[in-house]
Amino acid sequence: MDIVVKGRKTEVPERFRKHVAEKLKLEKIQKLDGKVISLDVEVSKEPNPRQADRCDRVEITLRSRGPVIRAEAAASDPYAALDLAAEKLDAQLRKQHDKRYTRRGTRRISAAEVADHVPGVATLDGNGQAVGSDESEGVPTKKIGSLEVQGDGPLVVREKTHVAAPMTLDQALYEMELVGHDFYLFVDSETKEPSVVYRRHAYDYGVIHLRTDTMVTQGDSAESGGTLGG
Repeated sequence: MDIVVKGRKTEVPERFRKHVAEKLKLEKIQKLDGKVISLDVEVSKEPNPRQADRCDRVEITLRSRGPVIRAEAAASDPYAALDLAAEKLDAQLRKQHDKRYTRRGTRRISAAEVADHVPGVATLDGNGQAVGSDESEGVPTKKIGSLEVQGDGPLVVREKTHVAAPMTLDQALYEMELVGHDFYLFVDSETKEPSVVYRRHAYDYGVIHLRTDTMVTQGDSAESGGTLGG
């Protein structure tokens, strides 16, 4: 893999290209992300004399089998801007690498162990079946899907509300990789609709958008919804 250096409305001297190769060491980058496909460096210049201290901008774009990583910085000369952008790229790569390492070290728990890890959840036996307690005698039980729920139900283990700024699909994929989850709920900045990105097979991703159907009545809303299909 080679580093592609290009200028946007400016010439890129050979000396700077050599500095890029010395600063962005491919060996080090591939140790943090072994699935790197390409690495692009774009240099641009701001002609406005009032921004002399930030006239040179460098943007580094790293593409791999995961989400795209971008790091950019501006300074009074392209060399200083490159150094700042390279530091940002290194920080993002290390953070992503640590997240992947943490995920690999996380052990999945069996159904019988759920009660030990989630307070207040129903106790399950070795076959994943709910085990009743003495206090539950006389309380009506109903079946919801594959779960048997006592009382009014349904069983809610945990509920959270988040305030989220709208973001692009690329940003949502990047955030999903950072938190190490298989899905990520976000508000699409283009459509302003709630959406979900999720991991499919290998390094493929899927996305689901929710749109309000004004033709559906209140009584029909219980049948609406979707699943994360293959």
